[in-house]
Amino acid sequence: MNLSKFGKKFTQPTGITQLMEDLGNANNSGNPDIVMLGGGNPALIPESNALFVKELQALISSSKVDSMLGLYDGPLGFDEFREALADMLNDRYGWGLDANNIALSNGSQSNFFSLFNLLAGEMTDGSNNKILFPLAPEYVGYADQGLSDDMFISIKPNINILEEYSADDAKQFKYEIDFDALEETLAETHNNVGAICVSRPTNPTGNVITDDELSRLDTLAQQYNIPLIIDNAYGHPFPGAIYIDAELTWNPNTILCMSLSKLGLPGLRTGIVIANHEIISSLSRINGIMILAPNSVGPTLMTRMIKDKELLNLCRNVIRPFYEDKAATAVRLFNEVFADQPVYLHKLEGAFFMWLWFKDMDITGEEIYTRLKREDVYIIPGHNFFIGIEDDWAHKHQCIRINYAKDEATLRKGLEAIYRIITS
Repeated sequence: MNLSKFGKKFTQPTGITQLMEDLGNANNSGNPDIVMLGGGNPALIPESNALFVKELQALISSSKVDSMLGLYDGPLGFDEFREALADMLNDRYGWGLDANNIALSNGSQSNFFSLFNLLAGEMTDGSNNKILFPLAPEYVGYADQGLSDDMFISIKPNINILEEYSADDAKQFKYEIDFDALEETLAETHNNVGAICVSRPTNPTGNVITDDELSRLDTLAQQYNIPLIIDNAYGHPFPGAIYIDAELTWNPNTILCMSLSKLGLPGLRTGIVIANHEIISSLSRINGIMILAPNSVGPTLMTRMIKDKELLNLCRNVIRPFYEDKAATAVRLFNEVFADQPVYLHKLEGAFFMWLWFKDMDITGEEIYTRLKREDVYIIPGHNFFIGIEDDWAHKHQCIRINYAKDEATLRKGLEAIYRIITS
């Protein structure tokens, strides 16, 4: 088959396709002994799932099901949902939004494809703009979104080993933004930076950049008139999987991306963008060309729960406590399993991922991944998350990501399998 440049780019093996293929193969294998600690699938939380099913049953019994299933929405998505979400965010944060500050899509992945290629790549004047990640590692799903080659710049992090943890406690560390390197890069390249992008909490590490770091990013973005994209898929106000104090901010230079997936609804494929009217109008036109209109099921399902503040109560009282308890379990198991090994855990501040750093060990994350897979244990090797970072940086090959949104027995089994491999 003679492929176009587009065809060759989007049919080659990538980190995100590896992740999703592993997830699909494992979920459909029928093997009850598989330990799936890869992927980003949220947990099925019984209490929240019961509420979603009840809401769906009520929706099916109402007249709204006919329009949900039988009519196209506009290219920005279900109007009533966008109006309800704008009202909720205004009430909570005082942002002064209207429905035309909000666009929906068929999942966050679709949002980032549109946003990255809208703002970066080959420009009309012949120049090439890039997306700048101020803190590596970052979400593996960003890496192959660009229609143009070499679309991304990343800044290596400062690695802060957290000395407050005793020898008997978790060996922990935290990535922090190297603002000296970031400011130097922006001073040299800002004319060719189409957007700055950061996830908060960060997938893969569970890092939450501090309010001060976010404020400094916002100041730099506005100084150079560069949009600041914040991937808020795990953040406030839903699903609210943040376990430290962190404020959610927005202004017309910010593009805030959200999702219904991490509530426990990944199958509904509903992504949300909050931005100024110009950005939203552009996304509307892209949606009209690429998908006609976003699907209606997720927004229709969530509209009443948003209006009645039931969704916020669910996040505050059920979803966040569930994942915070999972995080505490993950740290406890890490302490038990790796107490005698030079393995470091990124501080768990949000989302539901463990990021393990095998400091000064000979084995790589890719080797661990390959050997675990033979035992039907699935994790994600870390090198794919260092987008735009040179391959010879040793740290890039010393890390793995684990999804800890699992039951304790499954997580323990996976961690013990890792221990056996690194000590064999």
